[in-house]
Amino acid sequence: MSKDNEPGDLSPWGRGVPQAGVRIANERAVLTLITLAPGSSNADLARRSGLGPQTTSRIITDLEERGLIARGQVLRGRRGQPATPFFLNPHGAYCFGVEIGWRHLQIVLIDLVGTVLASHSAPHDYPDATSVFAQLADGIATMTAALAIEQRGRIVGVGVASPTSIGRNIDLFVAHPEQRPLWEALDIAARTAADTGLNADWFNDGSAACWGDFIAQSPPRPTGFAYFHVGAYVGAGIIADGRLWEGPTGNAANLGAIMVPDRHGAPSFVHRIASITAFENWLREAGRSPPPGSPQDWDWALLEPYAGAWLDDAGRALAQAAMTAQAMVELDRASIDGVMPRPVVERLLERVQHHLALLPMLRTGHPVVSIGHLGAGAAARGAALLPMYKRYFSRAWNHFGA
Repeated sequence: MSKDNEPGDLSPWGRGVPQAGVRIANERAVLTLITLAPGSSNADLARRSGLGPQTTSRIITDLEERGLIARGQVLRGRRGQPATPFFLNPHGAYCFGVEIGWRHLQIVLIDLVGTVLASHSAPHDYPDATSVFAQLADGIATMTAALAIEQRGRIVGVGVASPTSIGRNIDLFVAHPEQRPLWEALDIAARTAADTGLNADWFNDGSAACWGDFIAQSPPRPTGFAYFHVGAYVGAGIIADGRLWEGPTGNAANLGAIMVPDRHGAPSFVHRIASITAFENWLREAGRSPPPGSPQDWDWALLEPYAGAWLDDAGRALAQAAMTAQAMVELDRASIDGVMPRPVVERLLERVQHHLALLPMLRTGHPVVSIGHLGAGAAARGAALLPMYKRYFSRAWNHFGA
């Protein structure tokens, strides 16, 4: 037993929190409450946070001086003293979000309240390690140049979302043998930081998309939430006890890797049934070439009856995956989204709900499944939101489900 863990040593649980840490935690709590209840007064915030009125007042003054919150018009005509409402200041901070996807690169710029101020998307046949970071840096530089000098000083950084193991799986998309070792040697966050000059954080694309969809929901947000995003493969994420479930590698919620039977009854992965890649394989097996470009732009009516058959197969696989996720996490809700046009995602959702109703239930019943909020832009949006929330808002993310 090490000296740090001798009997009687309660570390880390028994250690006190430095005063600076307490102050930062209190600031995060106040900002989180203002996010959840815009227009709250000092008294409201003190009551909801459990902090004293004087402590809350000092925090509000500091946040206002830093430009993170702004005052609204004084509310008169109520009991007691006139109350000043407080709101997040959209111009208080900015963050870039990037998705390096299998078939596209997307960049967004958001403000402190999550509004997308600029967006850029470019298709590619595969993520090329020799060029994608230059494209990323150029896009961010262009968006930065459109900001005022004061706004540039408020950029938090860049959140980058990508599949967890591009190097291990890129052979599925491209035959160039040099790509695999290039990606395997890359630290995506470090390379992004070096090429942009900004702080950078990496996130699994499914987890980032899950967080983006979670924040896009109106309070009260679910404390248990599963998310499925149909793209080249199935991106997925889980909110457990109000927290994004990432795990040590960021890939803890790989629901696309859940084993389900395929249409012939053989064991397979959700990725191989419910993804756009799976649908393209359906078309090839039928002697048809998959359409070029983004599935968002395909003429899906011309792809019948194969599209309908694939959507039914995908709906069955996703329904079973949602039931499996419910067995692991107490789900309030699950969302289905994808890179397809909205009417196609709605058809997929209907198939998921249909197949869920056919599955047997235990004590918990079937999860409530609804359509996602952000479509093809979910991963980039979530990647931009995560660094912002990690920096300014409560680390106890279950507060967002309150």
